[in-house]
Amino acid sequence: MENGPKNGMTSGSDGLTSFDRTALGMGLGWVVLVGVFFLILPPQIVTDAGFDSLRFVMLLFAIFLPVGMIAIVAFAARSQRAARDEAFRMQAALDALRQTRASQPAPQRPATSTARREPPLPKSAPVQAAVETAVVSPPPVPTEQLTHADLTRALNFPDNEADTEGFAALRRALRDPDARQIVQSSQDVLTLLSQDGIYMDDLQADPAPAALWRRFAGGERGPGIAGLGRVNDPAHLGPTAHRLKEDTIFRDSVSHFLRRFDQLMAAFAVEASDEDLLALGETRTARAFMLLARVKGTFD
Repeated sequence: MENGPKNGMTSGSDGLTSFDRTALGMGLGWVVLVGVFFLILPPQIVTDAGFDSLRFVMLLFAIFLPVGMIAIVAFAARSQRAARDEAFRMQAALDALRQTRASQPAPQRPATSTARREPPLPKSAPVQAAVETAVVSPPPVPTEQLTHADLTRALNFPDNEADTEGFAALRRALRDPDARQIVQSSQDVLTLLSQDGIYMDDLQADPAPAALWRRFAGGERGPGIAGLGRVNDPAHLGPTAHRLKEDTIFRDSVSHFLRRFDQLMAAFAVEASDEDLLALGETRTARAFMLLARVKGTFD
């Protein structure tokens, strides 16, 4: 599987890749070339016999057909790139999860009767008790404090293979028991949605104010917080609603994800600032919530 953007496919500050700029330049160049040609050799649309509609239609085809073909190729390339990037993000999350699990200390196994006998422990009762406690219950592995910024970055998942900060935040989140649950649940629904060609980067949703997120975190549901579900594109709502009705695995995954997101927001909003809530609301996980909660009827 291809991982990350290839040369010439990275996006600039305007969101356009070099391929997009090339396609745009070719389209504009063709229009300019046709314009110059018609200035030099004006087409004879009106003849002695009157207006020549066939010649006019052929003229329109000559001008706009190449531009349309360039646009179709550019759109197909962008869609393919979005699908590849989404698959990479999901694989990155799986790799980070495997790495986190592999770094966990193996559980201690009780000694058997065939084990080699060790020299006698010191007869001092306090020393012997301390040694036994250390063997049976090793000290926990220290973990880094998960900040709001780390959790927000993890819930957006890494953008590409060069997103070192995204990977670091994802690994820290996966070491936190509560954060790991919402990350895994989000990964599950994002993977299922991608099977229907639905990607959060393509989801058009206006940012919701922090006050609405606080009301949701406080337990409010229904039309009063409908501003959180600002997803109105039938291309996303229709297929998601259909799969929610027909696919049991998808339906169970969505219900689990929405419960985890409820729990996340209830805990996150306690100490989060308005800026923290707004940043969380822009993540791919929050966009998935907006779509799935809207289809599920949370805002009805």
